[in-house]
Amino acid sequence: MATSEASAVPKQLIITNNIRTLRFFANEMTQLELAEKIGASRQTILNIEAGKYTPSLDMAFRIADAFGVAIGEVFDYRRDD
Repeated sequence: MATSEASAVPKQLIITNNIRTLRFFANEMTQLELAEKIGASRQTILNIEAGKYTPSLDMAFRIADAFGVAIGEVFDYRRDD
């Protein structure tokens, strides 16, 4: 690895989600119903939807599974340039 690459500061990832939309199209599933399906609290779902909390990889896969979609349909990311 070149010296300039080693000293480069990693860019922050911005993670977004489509949970609210997926809940709407899943018969208007509530945050509580989703939370119960994945073994989390309603507050956790609220914070994930609001972008205040990034779920673990395990939880992210459980959310995708609850909707029967690929994880990429639930979460997306970009680098903060």
